[in-house]
Amino acid sequence: MDPVAALRWLRRAVSTSPWLHEEVASRMVERLKWFREPPSSWMHWEPVNGGLVAHRQIRAQLPDAPCHVAAQRLPQALEATREAGASAWNPLSWGRGKGPQAANDNTRVRMLWANMALHMESRPQTLLKRWNAHIETDGFLMFSCLGPDSLRELRAVYAQQGWPAPSHAFTDMHDWGDMLVHGGFAEPVMDMERITLSYSGAEPLLAELRSLGRNLFAERFPACRSRHWRAQLCEAIETGLPRAADGRLLLTFEIIYGHAFKPVPRVPMGPSTAVPMEDMRAMLRGRRG
Repeated sequence: MDPVAALRWLRRAVSTSPWLHEEVASRMVERLKWFREPPSSWMHWEPVNGGLVAHRQIRAQLPDAPCHVAAQRLPQALEATREAGASAWNPLSWGRGKGPQAANDNTRVRMLWANMALHMESRPQTLLKRWNAHIETDGFLMFSCLGPDSLRELRAVYAQQGWPAPSHAFTDMHDWGDMLVHGGFAEPVMDMERITLSYSGAEPLLAELRSLGRNLFAERFPACRSRHWRAQLCEAIETGLPRAADGRLLLTFEIIYGHAFKPVPRVPMGPSTAVPMEDMRAMLRGRRG
């Protein structure tokens, strides 16, 4: 993955969430019911890209839980996550606390929510450790990302034409599980599903892909393509991608879901050991039941 291109993608100006990201986020919201105790606070990582509709769904499900927002373009993210039509004079909103607050390096929450972000990160292990630092002991991470079967039909078209891959390679869910453990998490639970989308033609397919991300493959074509090449690309997609019974083009997305807990820290003991107060309290409370 090209790290410069990845950072440029994160810092782009955007005000709406991609449809696919919203759909995946809505399925993640359903998974919140798996937890016996709802989180008392949470952080939304890159909420505009992750899903603004889902953000409102989570806030409705956790009305009393303070929310923090973390994003490359923080002022825009805070503005986008304000509840539409919220009023200080609405009695229904009294007692629900303030709107989303800006997260900082010292922010600690019970749940960190990161939808469709990890596969666009050039240093995922560093990001996982950063997420771990934001989560309280016995808190948990919920995330989703694209898996290696994503865009498999389009990759086949590019390979047939002798072009570099249309995107960087996506990580397998088992490798994400290993990285979660190395990042300080425990009890990772991973699963996946495949979502097949259909398109009326090559142009709407390319427009949707452009809203989902960019080609971050380090060995992609290094210069601008011509109009002739784009016409060739559209023709290759029209003839090379499989079609549904109604003639629409089909494209697969593998969606990986994961959650993991931040365990009680294990402190190596020596002649003199310094333990942060928060970790000491967690160790005295014992392990999560």
